[in-house]
Amino acid sequence: MADLEASKTALANMLPAVDTEVVAALAPQGVLRAGINLSNFLLVTGEDADGAPQGVSPNMANVLAQQLGCDVEYITYPSPGGVADAAQEEAWDIGNIGADPARAAFITFTDAYCEIESTCLLPPGSPIGTFADVDQPGIRVASKSRAAYTLWLERNLKHAELVLYDSIDDSYDGFVHDQLDVLAGLRPRLLEDQARLAGSTILADKFAAVQQAIGTPSSRGTAGAAYLQAFVDAAKQSGLVQALIDQHGVTGKLSAAD
Repeated sequence: MADLEASKTALANMLPAVDTEVVAALAPQGVLRAGINLSNFLLVTGEDADGAPQGVSPNMANVLAQQLGCDVEYITYPSPGGVADAAQEEAWDIGNIGADPARAAFITFTDAYCEIESTCLLPPGSPIGTFADVDQPGIRVASKSRAAYTLWLERNLKHAELVLYDSIDDSYDGFVHDQLDVLAGLRPRLLEDQARLAGSTILADKFAAVQQAIGTPSSRGTAGAAYLQAFVDAAKQSGLVQALIDQHGVTGKLSAAD
């Protein structure tokens, strides 16, 4: 298991000095407001005694705030779409969600700090063998509306029909009740769903990897975005990302990005 305190020290030694322009861009109100997607059960794994979210995502924001010399305030949302929408109102200073081209129109993202495989659950007796078999006429794919993996499917599916649901639970229920051909999702969650549906299988291959990144509203300029990129680079190189993955018990489900 990676040493969390040692990785924090190593990270601090790698980062450039924080100047007033960076603080003005990332914490203009004197506190770092972090937009957190509560629906990602791998990145937000619980809450502390005061009800604040805990997990890789909020803890990354907390370490960033420490480097900026300010407190962190968590602005929570029930879905990644809610985090993305709030960027245009500057309701948060940093947003921890999957980087996607549709969101990059108004959010400046860092490189990914961790990844989650996206793949498909199949009902018993399905003839589908690989993801290449999914994008065929007549195939209906259940997926959660506005999830990063759904945005990928919306751009890339040419023939299959995408059937959208409001939540991950609803997408599973719709897949079963409406007898759809495929359920798209994150592999760790699909493993749980597979255990509930006797005879179901999961594709061995993936169709995408959700790139979990840190974003800031594009309206904030370049100084803050450049510091965020330096922070993410150092967080990976120092072992901080892996240490947080280990600490929160999601080793093997989340992968530190290269």
